[in-house]
This record gives sequence, C-alpha cells and structure tokens, in this order.
Amino acid sequence: MDKIAVLIPCYNEALTVRKVVEDAHAALPEAVVYVYDNNSTDGTGEIAAKAGAVVRHEYQQGKGNVLRRMFREIDAECYILVDGDDTYPMESAREMADLVLYHNADMVVGDRLSSTYFTENKRPFHNAGNSLVRSSINHLFKCNIRDIMTGFRALSYDFVKTFPVLSHGFEIETEMTIHAVYNNMQIENTVIQYRDRPAGSKSKLNTFSDGFRVLGMIIGLYRNYRPLQFFGWAALVLAVISIVFFIPVFGAYLHTGLVAKFPTLIVCCFVMLAAVPPAV
Repeated sequence: MDKIAVLIPCYNEALTVRKVVEDAHAALPEAVVYVYDNNSTDGTGEIAAKAGAVVRHEYQQGKGNVLRRMFREIDAECYILVDGDDTYPMESAREMADLVLYHNADMVVGDRLSSTYFTENKRPFHNAGNSLVRSSINHLFKCNIRDIMTGFRALSYDFVKTFPVLSHGFEIETEMTIHAVYNNMQIENTVIQYRDRPAGSKSKLNTFSDGFRVLGMIIGLYRNYRPLQFFGWAALVLAVISIVFFIPVFGAYLHTGLVAKFPTLIVCCFVMLAAVPPAV
C-alpha cells in the first residue's frame, strides 16, 4: 500500500501533464504519481511516463470511468486527486494530505471559489454554474461545502473503498461530495489558489450538456438519499390540490345535505391517497 498516491486523470493534456507530474513529485516526494490516460491522441501518456509517472489506461471514456478504475486498482493511505490541466498549484497538496493522514479527514476539498476562481476563470457560465451547484448541495443536504466541482481533493482509504462510483463523466465530483455528506464523513475545506488553463489548453467540460448532467445527478441523488424530503414536496402539492377541490363539495354538503359532485369527491379522495407516504 502506498503512503500517498497522486491520481491524475488525463485526456489530451500533453501541454500540461509534464508540469503537473513534476509539481506533484516536488510537493510530495514520497508519493507515487499515477496518470490514467483516457484514450488521449496527443501523446499524454508518453509524456507523463517520461516525467516519472506510473501510466495506466482506462478505455471507457469519461472522468467517472477513470476514477472508478483508479479507486479499484490503487491502495493508499491518502489519495490526492488532481486534474492534469495545471490549474491547481500542488503547493497545497501537503496540507491536504496531512489532514487525511493525521487529522482523520475523509475528504479534503480544494476550495477555489474562496480565492481566485472567479477572477481567473474566463468562462462566465462556469462561474454561475459552480455557484448554483454549491448553493443547491448546501441547501438540500444541509452542509457547508465551499466548492462542489473542484478537481483537487484529498481522500482517505475508507472513502475511496466505500464509494460506489455511478457517474460516467464530470458529475463525479458532485457524487463524491454527496456520498461524503450523506455518510457523515469528516470533510475539510482548504482554500487553494486557482489559475486558468494556459494558452492552447482546452477544457473538456461542456458548459451546458455537462451542466445539465450535474443538475440531473443532484436531483437523482437527492431523491435516493433524501426520499422523504424529495417526495414530500410532491405529496404537499397533491394534498393541496385535493383540499382545494374538496372544499366546494364539502361546503355544498353542509348547505344542502347532498353531495352533488360525486366524481369530484372520488378524484379528491384518490389524489389525497396518492399524497400519503407508504409508511403512514
């Protein structure tokens, strides 16, 4: 088992992967640096190997698939997960690793949003999307995670080996966060600096399609992890509809002693039954 494993998922990061690997070795000399090449066509894997990384491959496309392979194959006391695009300075890696190794943290979140992200990032929809996702998760799951979508994290062995990776793509960060929150794991936030991609390096994240997948993941996990709250809103709407239509029928009954609208009454009863949770 490695003491510290640095995990770098990569797809066509030839421009930056060498520097990320070298920075990882400089920040954590005792760590084993793993680069998982996800079908790159620009020589990313070869460059990483020359820089001193252990290079492996995942042939199913998507970041979630890469992390599933990493988490299955690598055993370490502490995992440092970082993107291969050189947007995260590795100087913070030691502090993050120490929180896992010596302070029992299960997940350390590299918080970009509290430092330079909004000024460095040149994609305004990404800024708005990060803020929306952060607000949604913290409100729905009653937590205080400062950066949901960050690609820079430190993870414990227990977290990695109990995390059921369901996602295929970039929604994996959201899934990791919710898994840690739901299972009451110790989560720490560490403010890190963020720098935009260097010229010539292109993001693989599609603002709208990946953004909608992330929102879908949030809704799906909220339904699975908080079913009473999720279905409670639907039950409340159904109950209100049933009561609104029942009031005139009941009013007419009190006035005349007759039920003039039996179909409405029957529908109201069924709608109210639909609103009642199965456990009641």
